Amino acid sequence: MAEHKIFAGPRIRRIRNAKGLTQTAMAEELGISPSYLNLVERNQRPLTVQLLLKLASTYDLNLEELKGEPSGSRNALKEVFADPLLADELPGSQELLEVAEAAPNAAAGIVKLYKAFRESQDRLSDLKDILAREGHTTSLSAARLPADEVHEKLESRPNYFHAIEEKAAEFADSLDGGTELLGSLKEWLRKEHNIAVRLLPVHTMPLWRRRFDRHSMRLFLSERLSPFDQLREVAMEACLLYMPDVVAKELERLQLASDEAKRIARFELARYAAHALILPYDTFLPAAQRAGYDIDVLRSRFSVSFEQVANRLTMLQKPSQHGLPFFMLEVDHAGNRFRSAGAQGFPKAQFGGNCPKLPVHVAFSQPGQILVEQVEMPDGNRFLVIARTLEGPQGAFDERVRRTAVLLGCPADLAADTVYGRSLAGDNLRPTPIGQACRLCERQGCLSRAEPPITKPAGLDEFVSGLSAFDFR
Repeated sequence: MAEHKIFAGPRIRRIRNAKGLTQTAMAEELGISPSYLNLVERNQRPLTVQLLLKLASTYDLNLEELKGEPSGSRNALKEVFADPLLADELPGSQELLEVAEAAPNAAAGIVKLYKAFRESQDRLSDLKDILAREGHTTSLSAARLPADEVHEKLESRPNYFHAIEEKAAEFADSLDGGTELLGSLKEWLRKEHNIAVRLLPVHTMPLWRRRFDRHSMRLFLSERLSPFDQLREVAMEACLLYMPDVVAKELERLQLASDEAKRIARFELARYAAHALILPYDTFLPAAQRAGYDIDVLRSRFSVSFEQVANRLTMLQKPSQHGLPFFMLEVDHAGNRFRSAGAQGFPKAQFGGNCPKLPVHVAFSQPGQILVEQVEMPDGNRFLVIARTLEGPQGAFDERVRRTAVLLGCPADLAADTVYGRSLAGDNLRPTPIGQACRLCERQGCLSRAEPPITKPAGLDEFVSGLSAFDFR
């Protein structure tokens, strides 16, 4: 077995400095030469067993302190340097370890300063939301990942791309209408591009949903995908081949800063095109209106998933022929937001979507059930919201199934046009009071409050304790 070498130069130096010793004095006490001690402190020589034992006996040290790595400091520094602001400055693991070992107090100071910076950025973001809600625009912004930039662009605009809709309708008309759509798309890929579609088992393709092999001209799909997701993946690939110029022009209009952001946006535009192809506008909108936007009826009629219908409902905004202005939010059980879009842009300034009282969070305790509520914002605006869990790729027996939930909403004054709004009709309707987010919400006595509002001073009264864990005046 190879011997595990221990390099602990900075820790030896701290011990020497703490005891006020020179290198010569410490070397004499340890029975080694000053030059050798100098090499040890600079991590150019490992600690030998004899030197470890001598250190322990001379200075009453715990050997584990010399062997252990400051993993906590290193991991904290790794989080700091993972920030997009420092993406180009990211040191390797060894360099982070050296910083944590050589200057632990300085490392702790860097982490503390970074946490203060992030807190200030969060507060600026909250203040920006408050100002936006009041009609003021600002240029305040935090460091963003490319995915954040794409999501912000797509959230701020209507989820409707006219050129893609027109091209998707043209594509749908050109396909063989005598067979089901997946078969038609496979045949089109084979005839037009000599691409074969193959379904592969998990052990052959464990990490991907879809992979296109340019050498063999085969499109591989994972067997983890449901038939609905398989259809969407094939449709995405086909749309990118059928309408590359249209997708490129829409991508250019988004005016994204980085190549990585453009790649992410291209995927989102391909996803949009796939929905437009699977659920053609001129067929889907009349069916949705006749069905009162009943998602279960529509998913059965068009042989698609609940999530695909919910997505498509946010896209029905052709100026001459539009549906209800739905918006959509998809989250996981930890509250992470995967996707948000809207017919008029996601109403973040008005609706927020981060309130823990929204039914999208309750949906995880009732998987597969559709939850319908009317919710009311602090300013009196009301929304009809529909929530349901979604099933992701199929997991194996020993894997935890990924599950997200989708929330679909529209203004409450349009709720009567939907089967969901009609189910809530009545004189005794009491909307659920919600807020944009806890840090922006001033509702008192909220049992679901997770953070104090930044707009109110803390209620530090030792004689009174409110219902919320975060009292304020």
